[in-house]
Amino acid sequence: MLILTSAAEVTAISKEARHAGKRVGFVPTMGALHQGHLSLVRTARAQADVVITSIFVNPMQFGPTEDFSKYPRDAEKDSAMLAAEKCDYIFLPSVEEMYPPGATTWVNVEGLSEKLDGRSRPGHFRGVTTIVAKLFNIVQPDFAFFGQKDAAQVAIINKMVRDLNFDVRIVVCPIVRESDGLAMSSRNAYLNPDQRKQALVLYRALMRVQTLADRGESNSARLKVAGEQVMAEEAAVKPDYFEIVNRDTLDPVADISGGALVAVAAYVGSTRLIDNIVLTGKGTAAEPR
Repeated sequence: MLILTSAAEVTAISKEARHAGKRVGFVPTMGALHQGHLSLVRTARAQADVVITSIFVNPMQFGPTEDFSKYPRDAEKDSAMLAAEKCDYIFLPSVEEMYPPGATTWVNVEGLSEKLDGRSRPGHFRGVTTIVAKLFNIVQPDFAFFGQKDAAQVAIINKMVRDLNFDVRIVVCPIVRESDGLAMSSRNAYLNPDQRKQALVLYRALMRVQTLADRGESNSARLKVAGEQVMAEEAAVKPDYFEIVNRDTLDPVADISGGALVAVAAYVGSTRLIDNIVLTGKGTAAEPR
């Protein structure tokens, strides 16, 4: 496994691989890796001949009051984990490498970037789509692998890829959870033991909606109320949103007959966590696309 810091090096390696008929798989991350990230790398390893993982904490997707400076970073540990998964290359660029002096160009997916997390974090998704577009141009992958936990991000990146004709297939991989259901997240490291228990309310709320949908309830308003009632049982957790939306447009749906994304975000202490499930028209959970 090689660690690369230059965008030009990564582009050259990818071009050489594709010229040789090899398929390039790309996993973009911000580091602080856990089993959720590694599941993406394993899927990439199974589907591609060459696997490139980027580690870059992108300052442009953090708001002025958010946790950019304290976001967990451990490049040595991350590198060891990726080596164990037989990742071929790590792209570990500096901020200056990704944003040269004088850079003023942004990529913004209007109409989607202001929904769900974008409503709570203005400018967040503009930072995400800008860096992902840059990484796609640098790596030039055949496949790019993302986690379903970031469901709004997935919808926005899919739209960007379609709108801008990126020649890359987006592969969405299932949420990886702890044994008690908590969705794995780099930000879980911020939680103290009490907060760790409190955070389980997000999963319980989603499972309540899942249970009701499985029993035949299709009215989104009733399902949303049921989920919010579960969230209210944990007074220390402050909900940001609990929404039932179309998984592609992120617009609210009146019922789940055509399928739906059930998404939740909440603050546990000062830590903002997100989670979701995808329902089919019959209520049962759907596989990521």
